[in-house]
Amino acid sequence: MNSTSIIIYIISDSIGETAEAVSKAAISQFNIENYEIRRFPYINEEQQILEILDEAKNENSAIVFTMVVPTLKDILLDRAGRLNIPCVDIMTPVLDAMGTVLKVPSKQEPGLIRRLDERYFRKVEAIEFAVKYDDGRDPRGLKKADIVLIGISRTSKTPLSMYLAHKNLRVANIPLVPEVLPPKELFEIEQKKIIGLTTDPIKLIEIRRERLKALGLKNEASYASMQRILEELDYAEEIMKKLDCPVIDVSSKAVEESAGIILEIFKNMGYKFSDRV
Repeated sequence: MNSTSIIIYIISDSIGETAEAVSKAAISQFNIENYEIRRFPYINEEQQILEILDEAKNENSAIVFTMVVPTLKDILLDRAGRLNIPCVDIMTPVLDAMGTVLKVPSKQEPGLIRRLDERYFRKVEAIEFAVKYDDGRDPRGLKKADIVLIGISRTSKTPLSMYLAHKNLRVANIPLVPEVLPPKELFEIEQKKIIGLTTDPIKLIEIRRERLKALGLKNEASYASMQRILEELDYAEEIMKKLDCPVIDVSSKAVEESAGIILEIFKNMGYKFSDRV
């Protein structure tokens, strides 16, 4: 017999973190220090269960498990019962309660929470990417991006980048300014992942004047003049033609609508986003 007071066997068809957390919370209610937790993740075969039980039967043990596949769960409960090993099912009571309220069966598919976590972290990574490579800060990001947005100032490049980032997509954007050559990386990446953004000059004057007002500057600045705006739009159009990329007029569109058009363009091209969406 092992000198440890109790050995808690954690058995899971996923990682087993939930069962381990519950076990630690429970054992803390007892005035003992000599206990051991043995975790067995990704259990998906009967033989694995039998091998664990063969070990546990010789110990002063209890089993705490999270399994959603009914056949494996039943095998574990049956065999542990025959060996008189206490066996606690963490998931089933919770699933049953939720199923009663929702009136739909559970998926009975292991590892779903891990996939949700992975999706969350992909979103965080995409948002950080959009911030890092916003407004042409580092052209090296263009080669890593799923989508590259180009356009003159105030054509919704940043809002669109952030919106698409929440769809788990890595988006970089490059401002097109007549006095500044676009980065060479823009002409080295796959052209099919570049989207050009344009807008109506009258609408743009209004937006830029509001921007100047917010900054405490006068409307007379060339930034908000029709001549300057037309010059920038012509320059941007020239670059977009060289790149042969799709162009979206964002002047009368909400960010959500423009993003939907962008995603539809890529879908129609059959472009894959490395399973990020």
